[in-house]
Amino acid sequence: MEINEITQKIIGCAIEVHKALGPGLLESAYEECLAFELSKAGFSLKRQQPTPVVYKDIKLDCGYRIDILVENLVVLELKVVDEFNPVHEAQILTYMKFANKPVGLLINFNVTVLKNGIKRYRI
Repeated sequence: MEINEITQKIIGCAIEVHKALGPGLLESAYEECLAFELSKAGFSLKRQQPTPVVYKDIKLDCGYRIDILVENLVVLELKVVDEFNPVHEAQILTYMKFANKPVGLLINFNVTVLKNGIKRYRI
C-alpha cells in the first residue's frame, strides 16, 4: 500500500472515531478508539512508541513517545486543544526526524469537523 493511501485510510479511521465521539473527551480516549479502528482496518501499529532524542550521534532516552506509529511509517500525534500552535508542529516534526519516519499526521479531536483538525507533514 502506498503512503498516500495509508494516510487517507488513517484519516478515514480518525473521522469515524470523531463522528462517534465528537469533541470534548481526553486525548487518551481518542487514542484508544483510533487504535481500535486502525487495527480493525488491518494496520500494524505501535502505541506510545518510545522515541529517543538524538544529540551529537548519541541517543538519549528522555521519555518522548509517539502517540501511534502506523505501519512503521506514519507518525500520529493526537491533540485535544482549542487550536494548533507552533509547538505542536515542532513536536511532530521532531518525532518524525528522530524516528526517521517520512510522514506524520497531527490530529486535533477538539473540533466540530475533523478535517479542520488534521495537518499532514512530510520530510
